[in-house]
Amino acid sequence: MKIKQPQPFTFEGGDRAVLLLHGFTGHSADVRMLGRFLQKHGYTTHAPIYAGHGREFEALLDARPEDWWNDVQEALNHLRELGYKEIAVAGLSLGGVLGLKTAYSAPVKGLVTMCSPVFFDNEKQLTKTFEFKARQYKQLEGKDEETIEKEIQELLDESKEMFTELGGLINEVHDNIDQIYTPTFVVQGTQDDMINTSSADYIYEQVETDDKQIKWYENSGHVITMDKEKEELHEDILQFLNSLDWS
Repeated sequence: MKIKQPQPFTFEGGDRAVLLLHGFTGHSADVRMLGRFLQKHGYTTHAPIYAGHGREFEALLDARPEDWWNDVQEALNHLRELGYKEIAVAGLSLGGVLGLKTAYSAPVKGLVTMCSPVFFDNEKQLTKTFEFKARQYKQLEGKDEETIEKEIQELLDESKEMFTELGGLINEVHDNIDQIYTPTFVVQGTQDDMINTSSADYIYEQVETDDKQIKWYENSGHVITMDKEKEELHEDILQFLNSLDWS
């Protein structure tokens, strides 16, 4: 069965722009509902899809964190080329890690991190999720179980270097968070079993801005943008964005 590939999106809604960044092994659907919500409230939103994501999982083996960083830079440039001068960034999981790196590398209007790891102590859980999602994708493709098992094992054997480099990115960002001066909203699901949730407190404590806030969502897990409290999250992000000093 041929699976329809997800696409990046740009939802134009106003002069204020928000770059939306998805999570590891995810794609633009992670942030699509948030994008539409913000568009309805006067924001233009754009979400790229990183190299190797949104396709068969073998494609991830050829992608590296530096490729994903380049994709974020291209997405920022896309918004600038459309004429947006002031851009906020909101990222889920890996998207939040890339958002943090953006905030200490370039001027951005504001930053939202959602369930974003800054401690690389969850490689086992990441590998488990990688395996689960790859298996799910292969089942959708209609492959038989024997083929799936063989391909999954090959994926796990060949993905070690990628996970090592992912850990390097997370550690690099961890060490540079105190260079962030932009207004920051830290979001964390209490029921998140994917990352070390103390990452949220670390981000909140380490960013240098005085204009910062943190909120824990008691009934939400890791993919908080699609969980039970997504409507509350949407409203909170909108309130944060509206509070920024847009020119």
